[in-house]
Amino acid sequence: MPSSLQLVDRPRVLVAGGGYVGLYVALNLQKKIATAGGIVTVVDPNPYMTYQPFLPEVAGGNIEARHAVVSLREHLKGSEVIQGSVTSIDHANRKAVVELPGDQGTIEVPYVDVVLAAGAITRTFPIPGLAEKGIGNKTIEEAIALRNQVVERIEFASTATDPAERKRALTFVVVGGGFAGIETIAELEDLAREAVRNNGRLRQDEVRFVLVEAMGRIMPEVTAEQADWVVSHLQSRGIEVLLNTSLANAEGSLKLISMPDKAPADEFEADTLIWTAGVQANPMVRSTDFPLEPRGRVRVLPDLRIAGDEGIVENAWAAGDIAAVPDLTGKGLPDGTCVPNAQHALRQAKVLANNLWANRWDKPLADYKHKNLGAVAGFGPWKGVANINVFGRIGLKGPLAWLAHRGYHGMAIPTAERKFRVLLDWFSSLFAGRDTTPLQGLENPRAAFETAARPAPKPAAPAAAAPAASADKADGAGNKVPAGVK
Repeated sequence: MPSSLQLVDRPRVLVAGGGYVGLYVALNLQKKIATAGGIVTVVDPNPYMTYQPFLPEVAGGNIEARHAVVSLREHLKGSEVIQGSVTSIDHANRKAVVELPGDQGTIEVPYVDVVLAAGAITRTFPIPGLAEKGIGNKTIEEAIALRNQVVERIEFASTATDPAERKRALTFVVVGGGFAGIETIAELEDLAREAVRNNGRLRQDEVRFVLVEAMGRIMPEVTAEQADWVVSHLQSRGIEVLLNTSLANAEGSLKLISMPDKAPADEFEADTLIWTAGVQANPMVRSTDFPLEPRGRVRVLPDLRIAGDEGIVENAWAAGDIAAVPDLTGKGLPDGTCVPNAQHALRQAKVLANNLWANRWDKPLADYKHKNLGAVAGFGPWKGVANINVFGRIGLKGPLAWLAHRGYHGMAIPTAERKFRVLLDWFSSLFAGRDTTPLQGLENPRAAFETAARPAPKPAAPAAAAPAASADKADGAGNKVPAGVK
């Protein structure tokens, strides 16, 4: 059903997606486009941009969840923000269909230029039971749920009388040995350790964390020596690291197989299964008429214009994880495209915005070329690894790497307001420690009110008293004679 939502009647730059690319494209263009008489319109299902590198720390209780997101409406006051999902794009007629939340229907949004910035979603495989049992760590909602799940399972185990239930509740599995998986399992292990320390009914050696990685090494962004150090570090904390191992089945107990021969490797039960094994381009691009490459990403030129076999698609742009951006440094993926990470997305957004504006005035366009500055990862307070490529390659481990991680991401999160809030979170957690208090009932926040509003049951009516048996006797005339009288 079409919606009656009224749109601004001006020439429009439509930005499909409000993540890294969408936010920065809008920030860089909104004033220029407005001056020229147009409007920038940002469409995203969420009213905020999520700074995904902070999700492990949100799950681990070091950063308040709302501080890891940036409000689109608050920071894009010069843009038109629509909370909804782009379901199709007809670029030949310069129109997009946007589905609004709830039952509000759809609207048709006309545009002059379109920017595809919908990013990526979690990549999964058809493993039995995974969809029903697994959870990712790519959204702020997932990070909050993970934190509550770990703390709640520990609390449940502390009162469980069934040894099997207790063991299952205290087993936490992360599938995927990239940056997201390693940071997530490290932060959650720190969180669990603190929660167990506060609970006298549990022992630390009862808690089991398992990392499952199908390849022979973890974290391809760092050197092999650093990756080996990370494995040793995780093992020193009691985390099991299973390389060359894959999840085959999650129905009931988890069934693991060794790679590549696919022989049975292990089988055990776990209440918590976290999936961080890669990403894929947002499938919304399949509902467009733009050219895609084999991995499902939009094909673009180095200047970030969309282009296919038939040439450049005029007034169409893309960047970030949804686009196959050529890496002109030669240090990208095997197919010659940029690695899908925040570092590239933030910088591509600025190049795209400048090129879109330059294209309006037939000025030369710049190619995107960025030398990777390296990679930083945090594993909890004073623990981390970093590979910095600023003045040559510098490898760091431990406290210095952790400081580099916080320094880089503290600067990289958008807006001064969010930087300030995150710094306060870090400062307070450094002295007060992690907050291990679970927030329960988030899936049904009205449960307490529903219980209170439910009519109280009426008290049961008292049973009718049986008549007391008389002990009086009657005389020969029929007169009652009190008991005991002869």
